[in-house]
Amino acid sequence: MKWSLFGMVALAALPVSVMAQKSTAEGIAEYRAMLADGNPAELYEAKGEGLWKQARGPKNASLEKCDLGKGPGVVKGAFVEMPRFFADTQRVQDLESRLLTCMEQLQGFNAEEIAKTGFGRGEQRNIESLVAYVSAESRGMSFNLPQSHAKEKLMYEVGKKVFYLRGGPYDFSCASCHGEDNKRVRLQDLPNLTKQPGASVGFGSWPAYRVSSGDLWSMQRRLNDCYRQQRFPFPGYASDATIALGVFMGVNSKGGASTAPALKR
Repeated sequence: MKWSLFGMVALAALPVSVMAQKSTAEGIAEYRAMLADGNPAELYEAKGEGLWKQARGPKNASLEKCDLGKGPGVVKGAFVEMPRFFADTQRVQDLESRLLTCMEQLQGFNAEEIAKTGFGRGEQRNIESLVAYVSAESRGMSFNLPQSHAKEKLMYEVGKKVFYLRGGPYDFSCASCHGEDNKRVRLQDLPNLTKQPGASVGFGSWPAYRVSSGDLWSMQRRLNDCYRQQRFPFPGYASDATIALGVFMGVNSKGGASTAPALKR
């Protein structure tokens, strides 16, 4: 009788635990869905569109002739094919590094000075609005990063090595959190960025508005925070290391839909 009763209690406790976990995950999903109806990222998108068309900088020019890989001024569909190789710079560039190039060449801004500016300040804040606008123009489209150029293939391999590189006081790597399925930190699900569907869920949702900070974060800003949590020094804004990581995650996202700019807690 005692064993029977114990067994019944144990069996009853198991589904309660499972249901509690499921309820937590569902609750977070419902919370995000509710907030998404009025995603503040829309304000950044609108500002970014204005900045794209506005004549600014020492040359008093707009960015409407900026080539993001699909021809001068073409924005739609560009985000889901970046990072990619650009012949004029002979570099593989992500969206932010490419915007720096256009702001320098077309508008006369100093790209190096902007890269050294802290996130959320000065022209860095404007870049975050620009990436919100550009990414929004490709929302719902499938990722298809080119891998035909030798430098694109090289950057994928470099990005893979950086992703698995362990170091720092905690001996962490990007893969420590994002290299396997079904991982979580507290209530935060950690997508597996090495394959689908996790790659597009993770990579494809940035830039994103972060409720916890009340601000829109670009991919470069998100990577900076990842390195901070690993106790690593940030490789530098728009550096080859961060772009290579973008290539690795982006190629792994092939076929997945972009949801950027998304909403994050």
